Amino acid sequence: MRISRRALLAAPASAALARGNNLRIGVMDGVALAPSDPDSVAVAARAGCEGIQVTLGRQTTAGHLVMASPERQRAFLAASKLHRVPIISTYIDILHAHCLKNDREALRWAIEGIGITKQLGARILMLVFFGKCALETREEMDAAVGPLKELAREAERAKVILGFENTIRAEDDLRILDAVGSPALQIYYDIGNATNLYRVDPLEELRLLGRKRICQIHVKDKGYLGEGAVDVAGAVRVLYEIGWRGYLVLETGAPSKNREEDLKRNVAYLRHLVR
Repeated sequence: MRISRRALLAAPASAALARGNNLRIGVMDGVALAPSDPDSVAVAARAGCEGIQVTLGRQTTAGHLVMASPERQRAFLAASKLHRVPIISTYIDILHAHCLKNDREALRWAIEGIGITKQLGARILMLVFFGKCALETREEMDAAVGPLKELAREAERAKVILGFENTIRAEDDLRILDAVGSPALQIYYDIGNATNLYRVDPLEELRLLGRKRICQIHVKDKGYLGEGAVDVAGAVRVLYEIGWRGYLVLETGAPSKNREEDLKRNVAYLRHLVR
């Protein structure tokens, strides 16, 4: 029996969430402890997180991303197995310096990121479009389509999803996704950025994007969850309404300066909502 590309890309995520709650709680390694640090997995486990997002790191003296190191990859995989916290996605932070909209060097880094993501078994590589790399005009959005098409072909071969995180409206997200035309490109949605950075209603946008266009979600606010402007409870409610299944990944801060205790507090708040 032949299996479609779309089914092949969707199957692992569905299997991972086949049991228990449709929504699970993850965290960025930099929130748990430090970017690209395997010890962050133990902190995530103690806080009650069910997955971790690994930062790929900037360029090393060897000319590769930090997480290209086989030793560091093995350390993360060993920690993931020991603490039973899967690596659920990666974050290629070098794309803050090299922009996919206008820098061919960014393509090289992103392709390396796809390979690392596959080696870590993470399935989702988050591509970022912020700061100088933000898509601020229609021309810049159109300019990103070509590179995203190239990366989508690489991602399909690696069975990796590209998470498109940006500061544009959902209507423009959908237009770009349709132009790229690959199931390997999906939206990595950040309800905190939507509320506090580019000021749109994340609840409306989540409904517009729909469950099949969103690969993962970042959750944060300016302080503790539940005490700021971000309607986390409303977002969770909408995700249940549209039937979305996946990880809510904490990108929260540490107002008290105690990183682990503040993470536990935010996990407890989110856990109450997803139950």
